[in-house]
Amino acid sequence: MSKPFSFRLDPQVPTFDDAAPLAVMDAECAICSWGARMIHRLDRSGTVRICPVQTPLGAALMRHYGLDPSDPASWLFIDAGVAHQDFDAVVHAACSFGGWGRLAAVLLILPKPLRDWLYRRLARNRYAIFGRGDMCALPDPAFQKRLLR
Repeated sequence: MSKPFSFRLDPQVPTFDDAAPLAVMDAECAICSWGARMIHRLDRSGTVRICPVQTPLGAALMRHYGLDPSDPASWLFIDAGVAHQDFDAVVHAACSFGGWGRLAAVLLILPKPLRDWLYRRLARNRYAIFGRGDMCALPDPAFQKRLLR
């Protein structure tokens, strides 16, 4: 996508602690809310943070990487300053958690154009298939600590 930590040089991106991985996703999507809960469950280190696209930081990061925050069909996983997008972000995040998450690497046998097509197809229809949810309303205090707002 771009050079590691390139967002640090973008005056539109608010300063934030970028020492730990960050997932930027749609807080109003039920499947994204499920994904956020999976991150919370699988990340035993407790370091991965979650930033809704609907926040100023989330929107700025999306714009920085050429994505439209008003149509958040994409999500980012930023690890060590490197942004991974969409299907590749899902696989990278899952593999970084270790354990069963590493099995997600098997999905990389699919050619990238097919992975991208599958992701776009699911993302475009996410509300119709899965409905809406509000990850920010999840009551778990430990989960709430992961959210960057």
